[in-house]
Amino acid sequence: MLITNATLVTWGEANRVLHHHALYIKDGLIEAIGPSDELAAQYPQADVIDARGQLVMPGGICAHTHFYGAYARGMAIPGPAPANFPQILERLWWPLDKALDQDSVRASALVSLIDAIKHGTTTLIDHHASPNFIDGSLDVIADAVAQAGLRAVLCYEVTDRDGMDKMHAGIAENLRFMAARKDDTHIRGTFGLHASLTLNDEALRACADAIPDGEGFHIHVAEHEADEEDSLRKSGKRVVERLDEYGIWRDKTIAAHCVHIDENERRILQKRGVWITHQPRSNMNNAVGAAKVDEMLAAGMNVCLGNDGFSNNMWAEWKAAYLLHKVASRDPRKANGGDIARIATVHNAQLAERFFAGMRIGELVIGAVADVIFVDYHPFTPLTEGNMPWHILFGFEASMVTTTIVGGNVLMRDRQLITLDEAAIAAEARALAPKVWERYTANAQAVLNA
Repeated sequence: MLITNATLVTWGEANRVLHHHALYIKDGLIEAIGPSDELAAQYPQADVIDARGQLVMPGGICAHTHFYGAYARGMAIPGPAPANFPQILERLWWPLDKALDQDSVRASALVSLIDAIKHGTTTLIDHHASPNFIDGSLDVIADAVAQAGLRAVLCYEVTDRDGMDKMHAGIAENLRFMAARKDDTHIRGTFGLHASLTLNDEALRACADAIPDGEGFHIHVAEHEADEEDSLRKSGKRVVERLDEYGIWRDKTIAAHCVHIDENERRILQKRGVWITHQPRSNMNNAVGAAKVDEMLAAGMNVCLGNDGFSNNMWAEWKAAYLLHKVASRDPRKANGGDIARIATVHNAQLAERFFAGMRIGELVIGAVADVIFVDYHPFTPLTEGNMPWHILFGFEASMVTTTIVGGNVLMRDRQLITLDEAAIAAEARALAPKVWERYTANAQAVLNA
C-alpha cells in the first residue's frame, strides 16, 4: 500500500511535519517514507490511497478504558443521585457489571470498538469486569477486537467484593488469557485488579503469588479519598504503601488515576517505574479531583492518558486534561499543551510497546507498525512541529478523522466503516439493552434496600 499526497505528522520524541509526503506499507509495517512523487515512482505497482492533502499521523492510543461500561449510556440510576464516588461505584458500576452476560459483553465491546475506529484510536488498554460471566469473558472481547481489526491489551478485574470464589476465577481468567495471547501481534493480556478498597490481604497475596515473572498489574489507585481511608483502616498504610508490600508495583504495572496519592506514594511509584494513567473527563464527571500531573511529569514519571470508558475520541481527553488543571489550580500555566501531547503520544506509545515487545507503535518511522489515520484538517494559520499540540487542542474535532488503518489493513475509509457494520451492531446492542437494564435496576434497587 502506498499512501500519497499527505502531510505527515510523525509524532515520536522529535515530531516532524512533512508536507507532500508518502508512506509505503508492506506486511503491516512502514517500509519507506519520502516525497510523494519519489515514492510513487519507486513503487509503481503498489495499491495507492490518495490522502488528498490530509494530515496522516499515527493512530491514537488509549491507556485505560472500560468497554463494559457502554450500557450505562442513557441508563437511569434508581433513587436519589449518588452523592459521592463510593455511591457511584455501589449504585452504578457494580450493579451494572453484575448485569452483564456473554452477549452484552460482546455487544459493549463492539460498540466501543466502532467508536474507536471512527475516532482514530487504534490501540486500547481495557479493564474488564463481569462477575456473573468471568470464564472466557476476555476471549469474547478479544474476538470483537479481532473482528474490528484494532490492537488491544485486555485484563479481568480481580476483586473480592463478590466473594473469594469469583476472586480466584478472575485470577484464572487473567492467567489463561495472558498465556494464550503472549505471541499475538494485535491482542495481549495483562493482570487486572480493581482497587485496594476491594482487595483484602488474602486476595492480594494470591494475585502476587500467581502473576508470571516479568508481567505487571492494571489497577485503580486512589481515585477517591475512600481508597486511602480504607487502606489506612485495613493496614495503617496508604494505598501505594500497602500494595508495595505485595509486589504490585512493577515496571509493567498500570496505576489508573492516582488522584489522592501523597508525596511518599508518588516516590514509590516513581522508583518502581509504574505507569500512571490520567483520565480527566472521568475525574471531572465523578467529582474526585485532579491528579498532580505536572508534578509527576516534573519528576520524570511515566504519565499516560486514558478515557476510563468515555468516548474513544482521545482528542477530547487531550482538551479536558489541558483545561482541568488550569481551573483546578487557577493557574493558566498548568498542563502545558506540549506536555499533554507528550503524555498522549510518546508516553502512551511507550506503554503500548511494553506489551507488544519489539514492535514500534505510535510513530511514523520506518519499521513501525502501520497504524495510521487521516485527518481532514485545513489550518488557517501555520502548522509546525512546535505548535501541533495547540492545533489539536483548539482546532481538531473527531469528525475530521476520515480513514483508519491498523497494521496496513483499512478499517475505515472516507468515513465508511469496513470491518464492522455499525447499524447492525447498534441494533443488536439495543435489543439486548432492556434486559441488561432490567438486571441492573434490580441489582441497584437491592443496594438501596440494603
